[in-house]
Amino acid sequence: MLRSPFLVTAVVAVTVLTGTPAQAAPGAAIRVDRAERHQVIDGFGYSIAFQRSSLVHNLSEANREAALELLLDRHKGAAPSILRLGIGSSATNQYDSMLSIQPTDPGGPDATPNYTWDGWDGAQVWYVKEARKRGIDQFYADAWSAPGYMKDNGSDSNGGALCGLQGVTCASGDWREAYARYLVQYATFYKREGIRLDALGFTNEPDWTASYASMRFTPAQAAEFVKVLGPIAEAAGVKVACCDSFGWQQSDAYVQAIEADPAARRHVDLFTGHGYASPSNRPLPTGETTWMTEWAPSSVADGWNEAWDSGKGTDGIAIAQRIHDTLALADSSAFLFWLGSSRGGTAALVQVDDANDTFRVSSRLYAFAAYSRFVRPRAVRIGVDGAPDGVLVSAYRNADGTEVVQIINTTTATVSTDVNLSRPTAYLTDSTHNLERSPGVLGKRGRHTTVELAPRSLTTLVGKRPGRG
Repeated sequence: MLRSPFLVTAVVAVTVLTGTPAQAAPGAAIRVDRAERHQVIDGFGYSIAFQRSSLVHNLSEANREAALELLLDRHKGAAPSILRLGIGSSATNQYDSMLSIQPTDPGGPDATPNYTWDGWDGAQVWYVKEARKRGIDQFYADAWSAPGYMKDNGSDSNGGALCGLQGVTCASGDWREAYARYLVQYATFYKREGIRLDALGFTNEPDWTASYASMRFTPAQAAEFVKVLGPIAEAAGVKVACCDSFGWQQSDAYVQAIEADPAARRHVDLFTGHGYASPSNRPLPTGETTWMTEWAPSSVADGWNEAWDSGKGTDGIAIAQRIHDTLALADSSAFLFWLGSSRGGTAALVQVDDANDTFRVSSRLYAFAAYSRFVRPRAVRIGVDGAPDGVLVSAYRNADGTEVVQIINTTTATVSTDVNLSRPTAYLTDSTHNLERSPGVLGKRGRHTTVELAPRSLTTLVGKRPGRG
C-alpha cells in the first residue's frame, strides 16, 4: 500500500488458488472473423448521480486531481466515454438526494413554471466540465422521479405514478406535459453551461419501488408518456431514451410496448435497461441501439472489496465477465457501471473518504478500463471463431483500424493459444497486474501470435490484422 499525508491507493490483493495450476495447457486457436460485424460500440461509462461527484470535489487539490486522473483519464485511468447524470426531483439538497430544478409546486400543471438553477447540480456540472477537459463528450441524463407534487403519492420517493397517466387520477390535475417540459428545461440549463446532453431518460427502474427517488410506469404508460415528451424534446433538439428497467429481460415489455405503437416508436432514440433483476446476456427485442445503463454487484455482503479474484461478486474478474456478456451476448452498444466513486462499503470503482482526504482504488476499475481504454466509441464488434475451454473472447475493430481482442481465462490453469493478430501489444489484468503491458505473454507461430493466458485473468490484445503492418 502506498501512503502519503493526502492519498491512499490500493494494491490489489493476491488470491491464493488451491491446487497446482497446469502450466501452459494448449487450447483451441482464437480466430478473429473480420467479415462478421455486430453492433457499433458507443462507449463505456458510469453514473455520477446522487451527489457522488461532490465527494471527489471535496478532496484537497492534489488528491482531487489524482482521483480525477483515475476516474477520467484516457490513458492512466478508467477512461469512460459516457457519463450518466441524475435529474433531480428532491426539495432538499443533501447527500444521497438530487435537488429539483423546481422544488415547489408552481401552482398546478398549467401555472407558469418557476425553475431555478444553481449551476452546480450536486457537483455534476463541475464533474462534466472536468470530463470534457479530458475529451469525454457523451452525457446521458436520467430522472429517477418527477417532483412529488406531480405524483399521486405526493412524494418523489417510494414509487407512485405521474398524475395524468392512464389509470392515475390526481386532484391537482394532469402533470404529463409539465413533467415533459421540466425534463427538457433541465437539458436547456446544461446547454447554457455549454454542455450538450445526448439523451434524456424520463424514468429509472419504472418496475421497481425504492425508498429513495423512484416512480412507476407500466409499459403501456411509458409508451403513452413518450408521445407527450417526444415532440417537446424533438423541438428542443433533445433525444429520448427509454426505459432503464430494473432487469435486462424486464426491458422486453417496455421495448415491445413502444415498438407496437408507431407514434411512440418514432420518438425513442435509444432503448435502455439495467442488469439487476436479470443479467444483460441476450439481445433486447429490437433492431435499434440498446445500452445497458446501470449495474453493479451488491456490496451488502462484500463491503469494500479491492480484490481481483477472491470469490466475491464484487471482484474485478466478475466485472470483466459481466462486461463481456453485455457486449458479446446482449449486443449492447454501451456498458454503464453504477458508480464511479462513492463512500463506505461501496462497489464503486473508487472509494472516497472525503472527511479524511483519502481514496482507494478497486480492481474493478482496471477490469472496466481494459475495455474502455482500448475499445473506443465507433468501434464495431466483430466475430470470433474458436476459443480454449473456459476462455471468453470478444473482438472489436476501432475506427482507426486497430483491433482489440479481449480474453478472459476463467480457469485456474495457464492456457496457451494463438490468435490471428499482427504484432499486438498485450496488457494483463489479474491478481498481481493492474492492466499492465506484458510482452512476455506473447510469442510467434507462423503468421499467428501465440499468447499465454494467466490463470483467472483478463488479457487485452491491441494490434492490426495480419498483413496490415
